[in-house]
Amino acid sequence: MAAPLLEKLSESLGSPEPAVRLILSILIGYPFALVYRRFLFYKPATVIHLFHALSGLALAAFNFAGSQLYHSALCIFVQFLMLRLMGRTVTSVLSSFTFQMLYLLAGYYYTATEEYDIKWTMPHCVLSLKLIGLAFDYYDGGKEPPQLSSEQKKSALPSVPSLLEVYGFSYFYGGFLVGPQFTLRSYQKLVAGELTDFPGKPPNSIIPALKRFSLGFLCLAIYAIFSHSYSDTYYLTDEYEAQPFWYRCVFVLLWGKVILYKYVSCWVIAEGVCILTGLGYNGVVDGKHQWDACANMKVWVFETTPLFSGTISSFNINTNAWAARHVFKRLKFLGNKTLSHVTTLMFLTIWHGLHSGYFLCFSMEFLIIIVERQALALVRDSPLLTNLAKSPLYPLIYVVQQFFHWLFMGYPLVAFCLFTYDKWLKVYYSIYFCGHVFFLGAYLILPHLRKALVPKKERSEKKQD
Repeated sequence: MAAPLLEKLSESLGSPEPAVRLILSILIGYPFALVYRRFLFYKPATVIHLFHALSGLALAAFNFAGSQLYHSALCIFVQFLMLRLMGRTVTSVLSSFTFQMLYLLAGYYYTATEEYDIKWTMPHCVLSLKLIGLAFDYYDGGKEPPQLSSEQKKSALPSVPSLLEVYGFSYFYGGFLVGPQFTLRSYQKLVAGELTDFPGKPPNSIIPALKRFSLGFLCLAIYAIFSHSYSDTYYLTDEYEAQPFWYRCVFVLLWGKVILYKYVSCWVIAEGVCILTGLGYNGVVDGKHQWDACANMKVWVFETTPLFSGTISSFNINTNAWAARHVFKRLKFLGNKTLSHVTTLMFLTIWHGLHSGYFLCFSMEFLIIIVERQALALVRDSPLLTNLAKSPLYPLIYVVQQFFHWLFMGYPLVAFCLFTYDKWLKVYYSIYFCGHVFFLGAYLILPHLRKALVPKKERSEKKQD
């Protein structure tokens, strides 16, 4: 009965059935959250863990039928055994990291196609980070408090969790399919009823949750309306190649804006589920209760910032925070921030998949961030450019800056979304590798501009600093 209805719904929406199933699954999180609030909030932890585990498994079965279900269940069980048998050791952390990543990469390898498919590896990439983070947090729980950072103190586990607790944490319907990332300590506080603005009672989070749902639904509507006009497949048509150069570049800009709404909508709607349960509660700031603990998007910043770093910091926030906490900061022993940054980006690249497009996208991101930092430093240190940035001309500068920002945000996404080198290479040829030329040229030119525009005294002071 359900299958024919889903087929009709996907046909009427003009979307693939797996995508419709995914969106429905994220939306189903809201009634699940209401059931938790109404009937389970005061129940024992075992009952809540069981509900979360079974509801998450039901969503997995709805999306990935048959043998695809065992992958997540197996990896969670193996992770639990590692915690139990290996204890708080470096061996446990390294074994967890190696097993979870190799399992994920094997899944990518055996299920890879040249298209973006919604299959079991999609939620599994979220799960792999969750389980690796669990191993790190359990390891940190064995250290003395002075050895831990403030972040680690919040997430460190004082005792080994139960198997049912790990399954409930892993399958929690608010984060199983598309994220966000959260720690087991946060989940434990949720189950204990501590994540609320009204101690002892369910949180007053219905309005904040509805706000995120409404915003997410708006983003989803924008994507649904414009995605057919700005599709990936158009890049590979003769019609696209026949268009003028300026048109091809503007298409990259508009396509990049539209394609990102696919991710923004899912994350913001899922965040609403987390807020509704209380997992999104983040304490009190300036007398106001905060509900952004699970925020994966800062939508206003994402839409208005003219900086690439601003877009990155406002996009997929929890995954970036996870990578910073468990990869970048733990590479401090290397003694080199750039090397730590490169290693973290390499990890995120492989975590996304094995296609060449991912490697090109993240390497381009690294180049863009380096150039932007140099450009911002130049504007800050040059009296001429500082005055220009503060002049009445700034609104015009902002518009031009935003145009280049959006254009070159879409540029690396071409490789990210087209996956294979034969496809993205074809598109980059058609626009003459303008992004590579622009940023490599800027990287080479900016040091000379600095010599010309920054007074010698200021240059020497910066070197001494």
